[in-house]
Amino acid sequence: MKKINKTSYCSVALLLLALLIVGCSNNASEKSKSEASEDVSISQSEEKTDDIGENNQFEEKTDESEPSIESGETEKNKHSSEKTPNNDSNNTSENEENNPLANYSSEEVEYARVWLQLGAVQDVDELNVEHIPAGTPLNPDDETSASYPEDVIQLAGSRLVAGSVTYSGNGDGTINLYNVPLRWDGDYPAGEEFYEDIIENTELVSIDPGNDEEIIELINKIK
Repeated sequence: MKKINKTSYCSVALLLLALLIVGCSNNASEKSKSEASEDVSISQSEEKTDDIGENNQFEEKTDESEPSIESGETEKNKHSSEKTPNNDSNNTSENEENNPLANYSSEEVEYARVWLQLGAVQDVDELNVEHIPAGTPLNPDDETSASYPEDVIQLAGSRLVAGSVTYSGNGDGTINLYNVPLRWDGDYPAGEEFYEDIIENTELVSIDPGNDEEIIELINKIK
């Protein structure tokens, strides 16, 4: 009777040990499955994060490639300003229309105005202009002649009867008029004092603007 009970006890102990082993095995399996599930969830989460980052990068590139309204308006204004006509050329044309003398140099206009005001014969076939440098004798044929203290201009017609005008311009609408003839007549040598008196008694003359049509007509006769 005692032998039977001892065998039963052994069987029960083995059964309990087997159940314990099976339970531990199931717990380990469930834990492995749980950890694997967590790993899959983390991996999927990281993939979603990467996808979001890539989408954000794509959106940023798209935004950079698309011009903004402000930049588009700037380019539009730039092209508009480039197509705007030059007002300076229009103003120049208007000035030429309002001032018929704009097509001629200030020197040409000065020659014509001086002659029309001081020339002995204003209606000449041609107007000769000679530039005489400072230091040139007033009368080259007289060794006692004094010299011009400044550059002067001598205007003369094609004939002696038309006379001449010898002057220096002051650049302010006035001239220094020298009382010298186109051709010297008289007894020589006249003496240096004679010529010095001419230089010291130059006349300051204001030149009138004159008539534009007459000025243009005379400018076309300048030689």
